[in-house]
Amino acid sequence: MAKRKPDEPPKGAPAWQSTFADLMNLLLCFFVMLFAMSDVDKQKFEAIAASFNDSYSIFSAGAQSIGDGILISNGVSQLNELDDYMYSMGKAAEQTTDKDVWDEIEEEQLKESESLAEVIEEILTEESLTQQVDIDFTSQYVSLTLNGALLFDSGSAELKEESIPILKKIGVILKKYGKSIIEIEGHTDNVPIHNAKFDSNNELSSARALEVFEFLVENSGLDPAMVKHSGRGEYVPVADNSTAEGRAQNRRVEIKIYHTLSTY
Repeated sequence: MAKRKPDEPPKGAPAWQSTFADLMNLLLCFFVMLFAMSDVDKQKFEAIAASFNDSYSIFSAGAQSIGDGILISNGVSQLNELDDYMYSMGKAAEQTTDKDVWDEIEEEQLKESESLAEVIEEILTEESLTQQVDIDFTSQYVSLTLNGALLFDSGSAELKEESIPILKKIGVILKKYGKSIIEIEGHTDNVPIHNAKFDSNNELSSARALEVFEFLVENSGLDPAMVKHSGRGEYVPVADNSTAEGRAQNRRVEIKIYHTLSTY
């Protein structure tokens, strides 16, 4: 029997070509099937699309096929709307949480101010100063208000002699809270002023606040770095300037003591 030479190639097609040919036939059949399916009844498809549009709002603006790109674009739009909704809900929740936190902080600040006001009021009572000094408080500070007529003559920024003992007693109180910010504000009524020393209520109120500041620092040992002074003129009234009584209340000096929980 004759033997095949070792270098003689095998007869017939290689095995991989048969597999490849089968794959091509399958792909051809697949695409023929897709082509056949593409010939659909237009009216039926439109009816189906309309039902989807009515029920789920998938197609909009009269879109009749996926090829228009409306389905994809609407999907992206709805996702964006969902993202905006989730963001807005998150911001609302965050704002609600922040408000709750700030409400709690303010409540604690009010408690601190009230406690400080009670202590100072007791000292004012012991020193018989309740008639000369009004006390009030906010969430940020406790304020001591002295009537302008008690401290100064009309149109003047020089302290009266009878006001010196009162300011010294107040200085002792302020010294107890020397580590806190203390602010001295001068206020006037709205009656215009123009004399040899002051051209306006702004200048007068500033000069009076400075006078009280210098007296307290020199006589009470307060740290000047912790004490502020400013003139507010006629712009922060506490009473009606149309009456003499109201104008008298507006001519005042306020001393504000900020406590340790203040955010000032």
